[in-house]
Amino acid sequence: MYKFSILFLAIIFVGCKTKSSPKKNTQINNFMTFYVGTYTKKDSKGIYKYQISNDGKLSKIGLIAQVTNPTFLTKSKDKKTLFTVGETDDKGKGIIRAYKIEKDSLQLINKAETGGADPCFVAINNDNYIVTANYTGGNVGLLKAEKSGKLSPLLYVQQHTGKGTTSRQEKPHAHSAWFHPTKNEVISVDLGSNELWFSKIDSDKNELVLTKQQKLKMAEGAGPRHLTFHPNNQWIYVLNELNNTISLVKEKNNHYYVDFSITMLPVDFIAFSKAADIHISNDGKFLYASNRGHESIVIYEVNPEDGRLKTVGHHSVFGKHPRNFALTPDNQFLLVANQDTDNIVSFKRNVKTGKLTFVDEITAPTPVCILF
Repeated sequence: MYKFSILFLAIIFVGCKTKSSPKKNTQINNFMTFYVGTYTKKDSKGIYKYQISNDGKLSKIGLIAQVTNPTFLTKSKDKKTLFTVGETDDKGKGIIRAYKIEKDSLQLINKAETGGADPCFVAINNDNYIVTANYTGGNVGLLKAEKSGKLSPLLYVQQHTGKGTTSRQEKPHAHSAWFHPTKNEVISVDLGSNELWFSKIDSDKNELVLTKQQKLKMAEGAGPRHLTFHPNNQWIYVLNELNNTISLVKEKNNHYYVDFSITMLPVDFIAFSKAADIHISNDGKFLYASNRGHESIVIYEVNPEDGRLKTVGHHSVFGKHPRNFALTPDNQFLLVANQDTDNIVSFKRNVKTGKLTFVDEITAPTPVCILF
């Protein structure tokens, strides 16, 4: 009887213990980190690091490099070095800096001149050549990085010429420069001269040499700013800041031409707006671009046969002046940097329709660039 009582009490104890200890949720909340470049004219001190969870929630890690106007960022292909332009005009000179990427900090390696004032864009290719677009200088600088990330001195400056027809196009204003994904070609986008400039890198002389075509004129008053390549590497989508359009550029017989253009704004919108940034989904099915004024992301569906665009709709950015935005590496979320309202907003992407759903927002001081 005594043994039975002990056994009975043991069963009750084990049963109560099991009941009072519910099974824990084993789901792991993974995070993707990203860097935020800023203007330091107000509260910002430089480059910040944030993270996004697998359900789209945003959180701040903190300031990781104190630097003036780090408005555009890029990483080396091995992800060990971060490069940032300093959008400044020091007697006609701008600066690019290289940082070694530590866990939650950036360690300055060195800096170099970009070849012109107010650099606003930087890109790097697989050979570690670096190009910078100098807005006020109206030119593109060429540099190279060592495997360690250390920057070479400025190698070459390609000075642009010409002008457009609007008050923003009184002289050249290089706004971005891109390495073609499949060939030795640099496409420089000049808002002021209203043209795309095509060059090759002469690796013996470390110079940018214009191709046979040299340039492609955009529509009068278009003001080209940024571009993105379709995953098929055959179609180029150019965002035109001043006339709020996107142009599809194709190539035939080694010659580029504009195949198609589409507005970024609703037909009934008549207030002032200017375009800022453009990105395409990894599957090439949807294209996104940001409107400053209409304060929206415009969503397009891409025709898989000819690359032309069909407007899906517009989504509010829940802020003002969406200078830059980015798709997460898995393309599940779209993050918008709202420069004038000091916030970053995350949206969930519907991969079948391209549409966006608000998830979260977080404060960020004058954010202008998001880099994963």
